[in-house]
Amino acid sequence: MDLTSLLEKALTARQALLDPKQQTALRLFNGFYEGYPSLSIDLYAATAIIYNYADVPYDGAAAVRTAQEFLRASLPRLQSILVKVRRGATPFEKNGQLTYGSQPDRKIREHGVWYAINLTMNRDASLYIDTRNLRKWAIETLRGKSVLNTFAYTGSLGIAALAGGASHVIQLDLNRQFLNQAKTSCTLNGFPIVKKDYLALDFFPAISQLKRENQTFDCIFLDAPFFSTTSKGRVDLQQDSTRLINKLRPLVNDGGWLVAINNALFLSGQDYHAELEALCHDGHLTIEELIPVPEDFTGFPSTRAGNPPVDPSPFNHPTKIAVLRVKHR
Repeated sequence: MDLTSLLEKALTARQALLDPKQQTALRLFNGFYEGYPSLSIDLYAATAIIYNYADVPYDGAAAVRTAQEFLRASLPRLQSILVKVRRGATPFEKNGQLTYGSQPDRKIREHGVWYAINLTMNRDASLYIDTRNLRKWAIETLRGKSVLNTFAYTGSLGIAALAGGASHVIQLDLNRQFLNQAKTSCTLNGFPIVKKDYLALDFFPAISQLKRENQTFDCIFLDAPFFSTTSKGRVDLQQDSTRLINKLRPLVNDGGWLVAINNALFLSGQDYHAELEALCHDGHLTIEELIPVPEDFTGFPSTRAGNPPVDPSPFNHPTKIAVLRVKHR
């Protein structure tokens, strides 16, 4: 099947998700799962982002042109298109080049909550679509709760918690520019900005500091990058999620939640689930819920044509989201 036919099929499957007000965000086409592995397309409000994942970027140029033509013909209210080249030679290519329209959108609305976005801030789009269901969980679950959002990026999980009535949210990320996006999201929703609740610190010393201060939380989000190193420590979700979870466990109040997200592509769902079960062996943790990734991100039964490198089950995607309940006695 040619690319245009695949795009038509994908768009048809997502018709019910399209927002007539053009405010929401969704994945329009996941080529890895829907028949064209070198291309994906996201929609943020009225801005489409085309991701060129071709090993040799020039080889993906024709597909990008086809996708642009399809989008402009099929989404008449589309206002702009960005192209991000994952293996681009310059940050400009990786972060996104505007190929249609005057400027990309700066905010989206999801489950009644506004999120500030900066679609060219880095090679990602500043808000992860695959954790949409987790933001819904936060809105529905965390009223009156205290929350720590680690590796917060632009703070969307913390913003969702605030929208759900959380009593206190601390956003922790090493990058101050990302945290400024979280502050903008607060402004969009009319939430007060408490400067001391935005910690632009390395994860490892920040957690040690919170422990020294005897701070605890009803819910902690652990959404670390797949792999990173700083002078203070190392993150490796493929090999060592347990260490990060154990580092955070003492900061969770009795009966609270530790939400662990692992996006290691080559870590099977069974292996990760077994790792979590081993952590639960002493009875101080239990696996309460596995939160699925939305279908527009995974592909639909009618559109799915590919599979991830390893089986993610019992999760439905390599972004593996587990809600763990913490017990201290």
